[in-house]
Amino acid sequence: MTVRLSPQAALYGNERALPALPPCVHYAGSERFIAKALEIQRERGPVFDVAGDCEDGAPIGREAEHARMIARLIASPANVHGRFGARIHDVRHTAWQSDLEILLGDAGDRIAFITLPKSETLADVERMLDALTLQTARNGLRRTIPVSVLMETPGAVHDAWTIAALPGIVSLDFGTLDFVSAHHGAIPLLAMESPGQFDHALLRRAKAEVAAAALAHAIVPAHGVTRALDDPDAVHADARRAHDEFGFLRMWSIHPSQIDPIVRALSPDAAEVDEAAAVLVAAQGADWAPLRADGKLHDRASYRYCWSVLQRAHAFNMPLPANAAVFFR
Repeated sequence: MTVRLSPQAALYGNERALPALPPCVHYAGSERFIAKALEIQRERGPVFDVAGDCEDGAPIGREAEHARMIARLIASPANVHGRFGARIHDVRHTAWQSDLEILLGDAGDRIAFITLPKSETLADVERMLDALTLQTARNGLRRTIPVSVLMETPGAVHDAWTIAALPGIVSLDFGTLDFVSAHHGAIPLLAMESPGQFDHALLRRAKAEVAAAALAHAIVPAHGVTRALDDPDAVHADARRAHDEFGFLRMWSIHPSQIDPIVRALSPDAAEVDEAAAVLVAAQGADWAPLRADGKLHDRASYRYCWSVLQRAHAFNMPLPANAAVFFR
């Protein structure tokens, strides 16, 4: 009996696989809003991540208390799917190390990721990673905790390629609002919203640089927030532009009404999933040699694209054709 190679074995060698992150990450700061997000996640499944905000969500002077609240929720039974991370303070804030100590000490075995904001340089990210390694060891954790780096300064965008190459990084997240603010009024306020956030030349350049650096190093580029809280169509349109024009595969949500539009916009089209499955099943039957399907040539390049579609669909908890679902068993 001939053993057929799986797509991963046939199409890739030792290349790093793209992290299987959901298409949306929902940020919340208060205990009430985090609990609501976890309840939605419990009902919907792990099609989006929840992130507790230790930075903007923390009352001044009560940062440690706030971090303990988030750690308690991460470690609680409410974290059904284990897709609950946290954003800490930046490395210039007095609370950032305390954030790490509390989160890893109280919930290090459950936390899904750590997000680092407002990095100015590669050295800032390296400093945080060193502290994370130290805290991981101190708490006896036998796991690598993934890190998302929030790219919201010109310096971070300048160092995007070297930051993306660091071990443990799973996503580069572009922060539009702070990036605009960091330009001292040279970028108009309208660029914090659509269509300006996609049309202004400096923002287009920065978004393209961040996405290109992330994808070149097999990590996920994540787009920042949409300020429209009561317009699901606007959120959906922003997510589509972020994906189609810049290659972002993940996007932030800051209100529960934004979750579904983002998930819909960034999930693979069902027809594309079916086509990708049919191509890969036929390719496996042909031992991954080039073939013709529906009048089109397919070879290893299109096979890799089809495999990325199926991997995203699987990561997003989408139903797969039975003959392709076996690729993930």
